[in-house]
Amino acid sequence: MHYTRPPRAWFHVVLVLVLMAASATALARGAAAARASLPLATALAQAAPQANPRVIRLATRALRCVRRTQAVHTLSVIDYSLPSTTPRLWVFDLAKRSLLFHVLVAHGSNTGGQFAKHFSNREGSHMSSLGTFVTDGTYVGHNGYSLRLKGLDGRFNDQAERRAIVIHGARYVSRQFARIEGRLGRSWGCPAVREAVAKPLIDTIRRQSMVFAYYPDPKFLHGAPTLVDCADASSGGGPAYAP
Repeated sequence: MHYTRPPRAWFHVVLVLVLMAASATALARGAAAARASLPLATALAQAAPQANPRVIRLATRALRCVRRTQAVHTLSVIDYSLPSTTPRLWVFDLAKRSLLFHVLVAHGSNTGGQFAKHFSNREGSHMSSLGTFVTDGTYVGHNGYSLRLKGLDGRFNDQAERRAIVIHGARYVSRQFARIEGRLGRSWGCPAVREAVAKPLIDTIRRQSMVFAYYPDPKFLHGAPTLVDCADASSGGGPAYAP
């Protein structure tokens, strides 16, 4: 069999690709190492440049409160001040300070249309609730594979389990639905996500995880226990939110 030596240009292409891959890996490791030395809120904001840094700071303030009594390995942040057609749910790996998911999330039918405006802790309100939650086990129900949420902020969200406020997948959470309706579909108060992402997201956060749902409501920002009662010198003290 006659052997034909590959052209030298082929080796150059391979070498360039290998060097590019090595360079990308080194840059990623360097970025991760740099984030490790930063305050947590700053590191997470860098990992999620599309998130509002002030919202991330509030979420990490609540996280410090929750970590006083239990371990938390992943942090989910929902920014309900953004329109429903914008991905407004971020999930972070706290050990690696990295972003795991950035996806669409629905709000309650009585919370608003394209924009969320009204929130409630009342059963039957069909509104979303604000505040800090911890994940509390999975089950398969009317909406398929779902993740229970336990509210920690008293009058703002402590009825979440009674109201069956859970993370689940929904057909009405999709870009196609948004193109037709001008907004996402709406739930009865649950932070519903795309069906395709529901299982991997839920499996990632179903244990020792915290969810922080934000909206610039002064009553919430200055009254939620995880933002106010747990405030200390390490969180900067003062008001929970400064515009």
